[in-house]
Amino acid sequence: MAAISLRKGNTRLPPEVNRVLYVRNLPFNITSEEMYDIFGKYGAIRQIRIGTNKDTRGTAFVVYEDIYDAKTAVDHLSGFNVANRYLIVLYYQQAKMSKKFDQKKKEDEIAKMQEKYGVSTKDK
Repeated sequence: MAAISLRKGNTRLPPEVNRVLYVRNLPFNITSEEMYDIFGKYGAIRQIRIGTNKDTRGTAFVVYEDIYDAKTAVDHLSGFNVANRYLIVLYYQQAKMSKKFDQKKKEDEIAKMQEKYGVSTKDK
């Protein structure tokens, strides 16, 4: 117990550090048991969500119980080789994720308006 309090006592974490990790470049055929084996070495895991759709395959969200366990996992697993693929492990940042979604939504909206009014973006 004393070791845990020393670990957390004087450590100030950067603001982007989060309990939720976003993992990219996963093998498509990885199982949740393999994910728990890989990420469970660094602390208690609350949840793992693996992408199954065409656009989310090869990605996952890993939620740790403790923020310090998540930091340790990012430090050790970024660049880790799994089935000849190097993992990209990032802290989940809601602002960046929603910005990507908003950009896609705006592009779709513009395409619909162009189609509706017969406007073409092709050069004449």
